[in-house]
Amino acid sequence: MKLYNTLSKKKEEFVPLEEGKVRMYVCGPTVYNFIHIGNARPMIVFDTVRRYFEYKGYDVNYVSNFTDVDDKIINKAIEEGVTADEISKRYIAECKKDMEGMNVKPATTHPLATEEISGMIAMIETLVKKGYAYEKNGTVYFRIRRFKDYGKLSHKNLDDLRSGERSLLVSGEDEKEDPLDFVLWKPKKEGEPFWESPWSDGRPGWHIECSEMSKKYLGEQIDIHAGGEDLVFPHHENEIAQSEAANGKEFAKYWLHNAFLNIDNRKMSKSLGNFRTVREISEQYDLQALRFFMLGAHYRSPLNFSAELMEASKSGLERIVNAADNLKFLMKHADGNMTAEEEALLTGTDKFVKDFEGAMEDDFNTADAVAAVFDLVKYCNTHAAQKSSGEFLEKLLGVLVKLTDVLGILVDKKEEILEEDIERLIEERKAARKAKDFARADAIRAELLEKGIILEDTREGVKWKRA
Repeated sequence: MKLYNTLSKKKEEFVPLEEGKVRMYVCGPTVYNFIHIGNARPMIVFDTVRRYFEYKGYDVNYVSNFTDVDDKIINKAIEEGVTADEISKRYIAECKKDMEGMNVKPATTHPLATEEISGMIAMIETLVKKGYAYEKNGTVYFRIRRFKDYGKLSHKNLDDLRSGERSLLVSGEDEKEDPLDFVLWKPKKEGEPFWESPWSDGRPGWHIECSEMSKKYLGEQIDIHAGGEDLVFPHHENEIAQSEAANGKEFAKYWLHNAFLNIDNRKMSKSLGNFRTVREISEQYDLQALRFFMLGAHYRSPLNFSAELMEASKSGLERIVNAADNLKFLMKHADGNMTAEEEALLTGTDKFVKDFEGAMEDDFNTADAVAAVFDLVKYCNTHAAQKSSGEFLEKLLGVLVKLTDVLGILVDKKEEILEEDIERLIEERKAARKAKDFARADAIRAELLEKGIILEDTREGVKWKRA
């Protein structure tokens, strides 16, 4: 399996630190509002990477954080007259709803920055002790020039940065030994959340958060660190400097970054009025169509979002789902074992599986993997018929589900039933039981179970939950 490593700027063979295991950290969103479709791209892309590793039999420890203390969160809290904690908790919940809609699997661990402050303080203390960090008036800075490998990820030269990147300078630059030194800890401002530390009551800098959370949940060395290409510099560069200076060993072996997403060929921004949240998209489309759209291009290629492209993705997704539905329909009226001819036809699907795996193992080329799925769909539509055996149809569906599951595309999902319909059926079941029509009552229970609804008869009445 080959991965494009931002660190070496070339494709490399994937060799895990520990055989059969993958330790993977993906930078998560800052939770001050609904996530936008730019946030959605790394979520979908690296969820698919994780799914492929699992498909290949790896045990994946997948960590993705929520940044729940940040200037944007604090500003939103002040604007609404509530606490920063209330803002972050609200939007973490909303983010998880959107992730579920996009069929992004929950991470093995979703750490919150605010719950890991003590570890961050300990890491900063280590950096100060080793001479990589220094304190000035309650602020702790990282000495960039002390870390000799600074710039190895972004391939930037320190002297060029100093002369040409004025935007890197942060407040308090006059206190710094070097204008490029970055903040590890900053003192609180009036009305801000804060934590006690040896240097001041305050809060951590953004970069140190990921270094500590990665170390705590994955160890000092990890296989893969991933995120959007906008994080390469300075965020990921600074993570490397902190982690390797503190731990004395290589931080991450492979660095994966997805390219930007544009809207109608323009960069997404609020000022241009083309800022789109995942929640807004969900009002127009099933979020499965958004996921399918995202996987239609290689993750390192820039991606353009438009209504036309979303419609094309919706149609493409329907072709796959319709093929699965057709197989399920034929299965209802079929039985029997495969014939010798059908066994040969089933062997013919091996080519599509091989093409799919070949695409995924070439730096997770989901565009070519999707093309292999379409070839399989065409094959299923051509060879599945009313005269087919039940076993053959079931095996064909199994191959289709196996590949689409890696992409996170649901072709075998139960149709979601509305709450009012559930309550109506519960009332009908209640009436059937009262009339001693137990056959009808059992049929309603079975119907609801088929749709993923579990009934529980209690003294207080019937309770239900989704499976």
